[in-house]
Amino acid sequence: MRPTKFLALALCLLASASALSANNSAPSNDWWDIPYPNQFDVKSLKTQSFISVKGNKFIDDKGKTFTFRGVNIADTGKLLSQNQWQKSLFEELANNWGVNTIRLPIHPVSWRKLGPDVYLGHIDEAVRWANDLGIYLILDWHSIGYLPTEQYQHPMYDTTIKETRDFWRRITFRYKNVPTVAVYELFNEPTTMGNTLGERNWAEWKTLNESLIDMIYASDKTVIPLVAGFNWAYDLSPIKKAPIEREGIAYAAHPYPQKAKPEVKNDKNFFKLWDEKWGFAADTYPVIATELGWVQPDGYGAHIPVKDDGSYGPRIVKYMQKKGVSYTVWVFDPDWSPTMINDWDFTPSEQGAFFKQVMLEAKKR
Repeated sequence: MRPTKFLALALCLLASASALSANNSAPSNDWWDIPYPNQFDVKSLKTQSFISVKGNKFIDDKGKTFTFRGVNIADTGKLLSQNQWQKSLFEELANNWGVNTIRLPIHPVSWRKLGPDVYLGHIDEAVRWANDLGIYLILDWHSIGYLPTEQYQHPMYDTTIKETRDFWRRITFRYKNVPTVAVYELFNEPTTMGNTLGERNWAEWKTLNESLIDMIYASDKTVIPLVAGFNWAYDLSPIKKAPIEREGIAYAAHPYPQKAKPEVKNDKNFFKLWDEKWGFAADTYPVIATELGWVQPDGYGAHIPVKDDGSYGPRIVKYMQKKGVSYTVWVFDPDWSPTMINDWDFTPSEQGAFFKQVMLEAKKR
């Protein structure tokens, strides 16, 4: 052979070897070679107290009563699209608004659009940011409708029982024994919208929630499952006769101003109606008002049930302090209503200014 042929053969063999090496090092897409998911590295976090349930209170590792006080932010997918998903958002809340908790509303449509792996990566970021700032997270499967019939208020909330179980299975595995992720809100707002989404049945709802809790507890008993009642998470009255039969849980309430409608609007009459529908639960169990807030009737995004003249703010805070109820205000975002901020310079809205002052004062105590 001539030298040029030897060179061509050598180059050919080298190319083949390179291709083989590349194929061997590339991740496989074969079904039988897909890696198992990873757990969050809790050792990478700062020391943070676990929050648990004792009677009708939340307590920290030292047995001291803990009250969740904070806000909802928008869905991670929305914030990413607006370049607002960043640690500075968490820093603003922790340093300037007095929050000790941030609720992350995870919409099913956003979960699917980003994909579980990508979405979990961003929740990882939230965990690190929150932990670094010494605050806690509530993870909320943010759907509105009736899960047993799989019928919903809007396509953005569409999910299935299978997807809901898979979501919580992934979340529970990922954040096992991570103290920063303190609460799992199993389903945002159960409603049949006047039975147009099916016929509500507490025994059915109770059984479904208990099965989700069993699945979560099989992996992690350090987290607090949060269960919502009917009427968009306002009506907990069924638990008077049939409470969720699991230890270590809490209940959610969304007591927006127009949910209670007394003939004479004063503290006594509002407190009586709140006691009847959800506040009574706080006498026996921990309760978190994971959504509350208001906007003036002519304000941005005004809609039922959040319209109010502003008297609601002092009234609901007075009631929650009396009952020992935790809360996360809706919503620290200039687009979703009722807003807490008017822009991304964090200019407070009317309710934003009010709750900011309340939380800052509570932080001093």
